[in-house]
Amino acid sequence: MKHSAAEILEEYGPFPGTEQVHGLTYDGKHVWFAAGDRLNAIDPADGKPLDSIDVPAHAGTAFDGKHLFQIAESRIQKIDPKSGRVVSTIPAPGNGGDSGLAWAEGSLWVGEYRARKIHQIDPETGKVLRSIQSNRFVTGITWVDGELWHATWEDEQSDIRHIDPETGETLERLDMPAGTGVSGLESDGGDRFFCGGGKSGKVRVVRRPR
Repeated sequence: MKHSAAEILEEYGPFPGTEQVHGLTYDGKHVWFAAGDRLNAIDPADGKPLDSIDVPAHAGTAFDGKHLFQIAESRIQKIDPKSGRVVSTIPAPGNGGDSGLAWAEGSLWVGEYRARKIHQIDPETGKVLRSIQSNRFVTGITWVDGELWHATWEDEQSDIRHIDPETGETLERLDMPAGTGVSGLESDGGDRFFCGGGKSGKVRVVRRPR
């Protein structure tokens, strides 16, 4: 396993009126992050606030190219970003213990924090298609270039790890500085990860190794 210190490129925030950053996602133009009672959009270049949607937003966030998906307690909401309307909801597999959320290959991928699992689910029904076991508490999840990465947060220590989606084996690990947690994780499709900073209220940009 490759193992190195995470390289933090930028820190954005804390943002006015935002006590916590939960999940986040990238729609190609904006980074959206869950802030408890709303989704906030920021400019990925400088962290400048751009937009917000009033919707319960307690954990992971994802984008399928058209809609935002947002965990709210034990449900996953499908949201039209143009109108801010919730168009449908499905049950979350962890029944309220859910954390990260990602979209890839026609499925939603959902972290179950304390169970140390990642579930692949049907986005229409919420049916669990398969589950991957991790060995750390799972927070954020992202897929990029066919690679599955997830963040961990346990005992005040976080890392970002590339895992084998078939076996759950850790292939590469980026250790965050002590006391710097990662609550949500998203890739920009290139060499940057966007990381939610939990109660710090910050969004951090970490270099993705290539």
